[in-house]
Amino acid sequence: MKTQAKTRLKQDLSLYYVAGTMNCCSPKDFYRILVQAIQGGITTFQFREKGVNCLSGQKQLEMAKRAKEVCHKHDVLFIVNDDLDLMKAVDADGLHVGQTDGNLAYIRRQTEGKLLGVSAHTLAEAKDAIVHGADYIGAGPIYQTSTKPDAKKPVGVDLIAEIRSNQVNIPLVGIGGITLQNASEVIKAGVDGVAVISEISGAVDPSSVSSNLLFVIQTAKRDV
Repeated sequence: MKTQAKTRLKQDLSLYYVAGTMNCCSPKDFYRILVQAIQGGITTFQFREKGVNCLSGQKQLEMAKRAKEVCHKHDVLFIVNDDLDLMKAVDADGLHVGQTDGNLAYIRRQTEGKLLGVSAHTLAEAKDAIVHGADYIGAGPIYQTSTKPDAKKPVGVDLIAEIRSNQVNIPLVGIGGITLQNASEVIKAGVDGVAVISEISGAVDPSSVSSNLLFVIQTAKRDV
């Protein structure tokens, strides 16, 4: 990735909202919360329709298309979680996968021309993702999280420092248990952005929470 494109991606990943309809009570609530989060300033959205009571088939496709449309209307990146077919069907900006979501070499070939994000729990996983062409790394879980029942043990900000000290210079996003109260700490540890789920999905006022998060993130970046 060229330097200019990498710099732009680091900015685009600043406030990375991840959600599916399961995180928002209902499909109607999901769309409302997404719109309010966009109004508040999220810079990337990942459509993660996965788990108990998730949409499937045509309903999932229609919701993904609707989400992508509103994201692109407001210049917000639209990423699909772990579903190559859905990514292609909606012409998303990219795909995000975990360590058990398939062969990275194959996935990279299938996502040519698109962004590829890979979750990493260790330095070795981060380096492997880079070898296979990842455009950015999702590092974590940084803190304890209840959103993903199968989440690994929290690694804290030490993982971020370890990754950065080993000349890993591609865009890096911290994920897992990140809130308005600890987002600054994560940014100052060396990430380019933070990913949140419940902090926005469970908010009474998603727009206000998103706006406050973005302010904290931008302030922390200036202080680094």
